[in-house]
Amino acid sequence: MPKEHTGTRRREAMGGLAKGLAVIRTFKRDHASLSLSEIARSAGMPAATARRCLLTLEELGYVTRSGRDFVLRPKVLELGAAYLDSMDIEHLTKTHLEELARNTTDSAALCVLDGTEIVYVARTSVRTLLRLEAHVGSRFPAHATSMGRVLLAGLTPERLELFFQTAKLEPLTDQTVTNPARLRQLIEECRKSGYSAVEDELAYGVVALAVPVFDQRGRVVAALNSSSHSKKISKARLVRERLAMLQQSSEQISADLRGLPGLSLSATV
Repeated sequence: MPKEHTGTRRREAMGGLAKGLAVIRTFKRDHASLSLSEIARSAGMPAATARRCLLTLEELGYVTRSGRDFVLRPKVLELGAAYLDSMDIEHLTKTHLEELARNTTDSAALCVLDGTEIVYVARTSVRTLLRLEAHVGSRFPAHATSMGRVLLAGLTPERLELFFQTAKLEPLTDQTVTNPARLRQLIEECRKSGYSAVEDELAYGVVALAVPVFDQRGRVVAALNSSSHSKKISKARLVRERLAMLQQSSEQISADLRGLPGLSLSATV
């Protein structure tokens, strides 16, 4: 992009909005209640700035106080709901994903890439077999998941390099691949084969197989997976029995997504 255009975009960007969203993102499942200093530290901004953001969000109904701490209010869900509604995720969940879950008697999910993490945008499950239960909005490190590797395989070389520059390849189990060279190799294998399978890398007992979902230009914009428990099915058997099924579902979902331009922007870091 020409420098003058980049400069114009930066001048037009709303720094206050970016800081407010950064404050919202500091809240996690294990950090649902945070103090002002904790929020400022996590968001990487001065306490005075974080305080102004919190006061604004409180006035708008997105956060409230709990003693000396702050917590999110349900109104925050409207932000994610707007995205999901625009994609008609309910339709995808009720058709292709539910059919896939019924045929496998396991769970099926659709994810997109957001920075160095995957985000669940649709999920359905016939039964619960795992302690690590995901739901719409759940986020996991891309490097440790089958869907993450599928999405990384769909990135341009420049975006993939940016991922490796910014991602913290931390071990979640003793099986998690954290060596950058090995992870690059697995991503390249995924790019060539068209699928990724992992076992015990995100959590012990979790085995999953994922394939890419494409937009109208043939770009990878989402990942579709089927997951189970390793005591129920091995990784090799998962690939053997479910790959063709997943690929067929991916083709159907890809066709449905051709009219949803918002997804074409999802494969970014």
